[in-house]
Amino acid sequence: MIIAILGSSVFTKEMVDYMDRLEALGHTIRLHEHYIAQGRGGMKDLVERMHAEHGSVKKEYDYIRYHYDEIAGSDAILILNFDKNGIANYIGGNSLMEIGFAYILRKKIYLLNPIPKMSYTDEIEAMDPIVLDGDLSKMG
Repeated sequence: MIIAILGSSVFTKEMVDYMDRLEALGHTIRLHEHYIAQGRGGMKDLVERMHAEHGSVKKEYDYIRYHYDEIAGSDAILILNFDKNGIANYIGGNSLMEIGFAYILRKKIYLLNPIPKMSYTDEIEAMDPIVLDGDLSKMG
C-alpha cells in the first residue's frame, strides 16, 4: 500500500522512524524530503525558521498543496498524533485539513493514536478514521 505519513512538523524524527517501520512491512511511503532531512538531523536553519515564521515557510514551500498531492497519490494516510501543547494525541490545523483531503478523495485514514479531545473532535470522528492504538499491523 502507498501511505502518506503526516502530522505536526515537530514530529519529523518520528515520521522517519515510522517510514522505516512501514517500509520494512512492505509499504511504499510518501514523506516530504524536508521532513526526512529534518528527521535525520538536517535542515536546522529551516527548522529554526519554522519556529519563527511557520506560516511564511509553509507558503514559501507550498507545503499545503504538496501534501494534498501526496495524499492524492496514496492509498491511505497515517497521521502521527502524539502529545503536543499539553493535548494528548494532538491533531493540528494542517493535519485536520489533510484528513479532510483524504476523506474527500476516499482514501483510508489511519490515526496512530486515539482521536484527541479538541474543539473539532466531532469533525475528525465524522471522517471515520481507523485508530491503530500504536499497532501498525492493523493497517490493511
